[in-house]
Amino acid sequence: MARTIVVTGASAGVGRATVRAFAREGARIGLIARGTDGLEAAKRDVEELGGEALVLPVDVVDADAVENAAAEVERQFGPIDVWVNNAMASVFSAVKEMTAAEYKRVTEVTYLGYVNGTLAALKRMLPRDRGVIIQVGSALAYRGIPLQSAYCAAKHAIQGFCDSLRCELIHDNANVQLCMVQMPALNTPQFGWVKSRLPRKAQPVPPIYQPEVAADAIVYASHHPRREILVGLPTVAAVLGDKIAPGLLDHYLASNGYDGQQTSEPEDPGRPNNLFEPVPGDHGAHGSFDARAWSASPQFWASKNRALLGIAAAALTVGSLFVATRSER
Repeated sequence: MARTIVVTGASAGVGRATVRAFAREGARIGLIARGTDGLEAAKRDVEELGGEALVLPVDVVDADAVENAAAEVERQFGPIDVWVNNAMASVFSAVKEMTAAEYKRVTEVTYLGYVNGTLAALKRMLPRDRGVIIQVGSALAYRGIPLQSAYCAAKHAIQGFCDSLRCELIHDNANVQLCMVQMPALNTPQFGWVKSRLPRKAQPVPPIYQPEVAADAIVYASHHPRREILVGLPTVAAVLGDKIAPGLLDHYLASNGYDGQQTSEPEDPGRPNNLFEPVPGDHGAHGSFDARAWSASPQFWASKNRALLGIAAAALTVGSLFVATRSER
């Protein structure tokens, strides 16, 4: 039976790849974003891949608009089964050059936008006692890096919000599932539209993964919700490294985190950015780093198939014991 899905930030990047992945399952999808060009293109993608789509031009900062969008999805497609919070905004800048207005805007979109989406989902899912809420996170939810303080802070906030909500769901014996999917560096268009004060063009910190890797993890989480899913070996390394040696990472990132987030090409300080208004056009799912991006994550494959790997390990252990016993005899 076709599921009803809502994806915020659906017009480009991870959101765009995710709606395509859900469309291949024949899903009915509510597409939430600000840019109508990208939303209309996403709708065409969904319909070509066998799903149904509803375009909802909404800024996730507006809680009432998000609530109205959720109501419209249910009027058109029926009960929402999965809600994916993904919309984001960021600024590449040293803290000393940031403004209060920029911090406010990034926080409103990247953190409070998730809160607004979660509240709209809970309002519908809790009475039915079913549904899955997926928060698209990042390795930066655990390990902040230089030049992205507003974004890192918002991702940290989402992680704390999820911990609190999860405890409450357990307390209430609710069957609504909550999963945060922590992503690695991804080849999305954001690096060409995010506001930047860097002297050179911004880039994801290598190694870089294609957005379809993220979409695969999100769709997997919608069927097999876990407390948290880490995608990509760099994400695992960042989370563990921050727990084991945070001071060492501070010094490493102070030395390498500036050049690692910039290409060799000079930035155009006058280019448009999407902090307060969407950049017109259809930007698709991919950024400009296709030649350097991985299309699969062996770590995530192992995470998905951990039960199979456990069986294989058990079989190998039994086989080894059998051979050892025969040798002794």
